[in-house]
Amino acid sequence: MEICKHAELCGGCVYQGSEYAQQVESKGAEILRILNEKGVNAENYLGIEGSPMQCAYRNKMEYTFGNVVKDGEMTLGMHQRGRFMSVITVDECQLVSEDFNEILKTTLSFFTERGMTFFHKKSHEGLLRNLIIRKGERTNELLINLVTTSQSGFDRDDYVAALLGLNLENTIVGVLNTINDNIADAVKCDRLDVLYGRDYYYEEILDLKFKVSAFSFFQTNIAAVERLYSEALALIDNVEGKTVFDLYCGTGTITQALATRARNVFGVEIVEEAVAAARENALMNGLENTEFIAGDVMSVLDELNEKPDVIVIDPPRIGIHYKALPKITSYGVNQILYISCNPKTMADNLKFMENNGYIVKNIKGYDNFPFTKHTEAVALLEKR
Repeated sequence: MEICKHAELCGGCVYQGSEYAQQVESKGAEILRILNEKGVNAENYLGIEGSPMQCAYRNKMEYTFGNVVKDGEMTLGMHQRGRFMSVITVDECQLVSEDFNEILKTTLSFFTERGMTFFHKKSHEGLLRNLIIRKGERTNELLINLVTTSQSGFDRDDYVAALLGLNLENTIVGVLNTINDNIADAVKCDRLDVLYGRDYYYEEILDLKFKVSAFSFFQTNIAAVERLYSEALALIDNVEGKTVFDLYCGTGTITQALATRARNVFGVEIVEEAVAAARENALMNGLENTEFIAGDVMSVLDELNEKPDVIVIDPPRIGIHYKALPKITSYGVNQILYISCNPKTMADNLKFMENNGYIVKNIKGYDNFPFTKHTEAVALLEKR
């Protein structure tokens, strides 16, 4: 793959110019270094698996409106490496499908020609804030979300017409306008208006269908995460007939994959919107042996009367809270499956579990984010 034209300035990729095999080797070595540094028994480290797709694998991008220099022309894209206030236009990004690049170019051109301004972080004036594009990899559906302030309007119908007039490989199923007047540099939703179609798209993983709304978390690299889930869940011994706790379950992707085989599965997630989506998706997939509970893992485990046979953990990047770890290990289940998007916090958690009755049966890394610094990892722990 040729070096991306944005590589010099864009802060998104760190491995541009490196052969993919070298990237994978480097990331695998870094996971091993972290395990050794944290004192985790890495005898059963199985190395790292590369991504099935190295280009055009991302199904979501959140772009920012801005400029490169003060009073410069408006840009739309990613923050410049080392200069957070500067934004460079990334209209030939290699991590997304060409449809994303075309939608970005059309959006930037539409508002530039009409003299619209972006939201200035210091003056708190201006209209345009972000452009979020999401794609159903298996359904070929596109959801476009323009994030603006309410300070001044734009011709919504003309914008929708410009998007629908594009010759795209995928189909636009929804165009949204999120109103965000929060001064913080983060996407907040004061109001969500549907300009065209619907406010969600569909995706499919492991023969299950998922409805993904505008702000729902969903895995970024579908082909890679489907392989990760398949290999991870295959590590559990005889899940048939067992009760499983899926902690930090998000929208319930793993929960529902487990429910196709287990007796029943309890998914716990602190984000109420994610729990609502998980319940809706389980109903759509005809799974009646799932129960989703909205709440913090620490408090929910105190209230649950059910006892698990297996525990699956897929925490956020900060890992498992130190107060929740003793509650998880106190169940004494024979197997704990740990899926992580941050090997550093996972290593800390694994060390605690090793000191509290468990051994690390195996650990494997997954490069689900080619050309970036990020990796995922799966660890199977068994009771001593």
